[in-house]
Amino acid sequence: MTAEYWITGGAAFAVLIVLIMVFKAVWRVAEPNEALIISGLGAHGQSDAADSLGFKIVTGKGTAVLPGFQTARRLRLDSRAANLTVSCVTQQGIPVHVRGVVIYKVGDDLHSIANAARRFLEQQNSMDGAIHELFTGHLRSIIGNLTVEDLILNRERLTSETRMSAADEMSKLGLVVDSLQIQEIDDETGYIINLGKPHAARVASLARIAEAQRDQEATEAEQVAAAKKAEAVRDSQIQQAGFQAEVDRAAARSRQAGPLSEATARQEVVVQETRAAELEAELAEQRLQAQVRRPADAKAYETITLARAERDARIAQAEAEAQETELRGQAGAAATKATGLAQAEAVKARGLAEAEAAKAKGLAEAEAIRARSQALAENQEAVIAQQLAEKWPAIVEAASKSFGNVDHMIVLNGAQGVEELLAKALTLGGTGLGLARTLLSTGPAQPAAPASPNGVDALVTPNADPPSSAKS
Repeated sequence: MTAEYWITGGAAFAVLIVLIMVFKAVWRVAEPNEALIISGLGAHGQSDAADSLGFKIVTGKGTAVLPGFQTARRLRLDSRAANLTVSCVTQQGIPVHVRGVVIYKVGDDLHSIANAARRFLEQQNSMDGAIHELFTGHLRSIIGNLTVEDLILNRERLTSETRMSAADEMSKLGLVVDSLQIQEIDDETGYIINLGKPHAARVASLARIAEAQRDQEATEAEQVAAAKKAEAVRDSQIQQAGFQAEVDRAAARSRQAGPLSEATARQEVVVQETRAAELEAELAEQRLQAQVRRPADAKAYETITLARAERDARIAQAEAEAQETELRGQAGAAATKATGLAQAEAVKARGLAEAEAAKAKGLAEAEAIRARSQALAENQEAVIAQQLAEKWPAIVEAASKSFGNVDHMIVLNGAQGVEELLAKALTLGGTGLGLARTLLSTGPAQPAAPASPNGVDALVTPNADPPSSAKS
């Protein structure tokens, strides 16, 4: 029994939830500032106009909308503002720029809502553009029949005529104008500014005249008041002077009785005071001599004496330092001179030693050259053979270098050709020996040339005396 109760309660709750969800999905409520436009199956309006259009208009309440069969869309009924900027020409041919604002909304009656829904339901943001174009055209038409003075002085006429001319078109659109305001009127020619200049000049002139008159009246009043004040001051001073003269005469008469006695007594007092002052001056001078001038003279004498003693001491010290510096300079000069003489003697001795060494070396080289020449004259072949034997490794090396620059060498007779080529390179020494003999037998010896490209040194030493056999 309990299980069935819970099952029944759960089913009822589920059904309730489903009904709530269905109700929320079906029921639509129109906000105070909007109208629901319901179209589709069974959508009938509340007026003949709405019935003829085939849709239903709901404002300020809710209604059921069948999903899939009906569509509910919202049309906003709140106020909108469209800014107007119009460039046009007045009746006088003067171009002006008019800026204003139109505050409008969708009408609250069903007929206006129906007209607005047919035109702006899916494009409600385009209302501002339509209103701007509509009122721009009407403003151009109306301003063309007005003068600039009318525009400035009677803007209410401009706004009322504009609203009246646009009322029929606004009704067709389902819109009503809450307010139309002309905010500013400008012209490029300066006509409006010039209109106000005469009036401004007249007002400024009147203001200056009034200001001058008030200033003149105020000045006159101030001068009158100042004159009266001066007159009152003068009368008061005259009266005060008369009173003071009477007071002075009475006081003088009262004091005449004792001036002479007072003068005599005062004379005696002055004489005694003068004498006392002279004595005080003498005492002050003596005190000054004893306490100030004599100690000052002693102090000055002491200072001068000490300064002279200090000066003499500095002079004596400077003379002693000068003598010391002079003696030190003389000693340094003597030492420098001795050092220079010693270095000169050393350089001289070194030069003589080097000269003797060079002379001895030259004589030795001359003796060696002379001995070599004599040996060459006595036995040329032995000397040349000895030198060729000493230079034989260099000759062979130089001969082999001639093959180092050959990239490709073709030998026609095989290994025998290679052996012949090497044999010719090795026999260069013999050829040199024959050439030396020929030169020695045919003419006098010439100075030796630099080392030959094959590395063989000259056989005859440069600057050597020729052999006796060659001379003959």
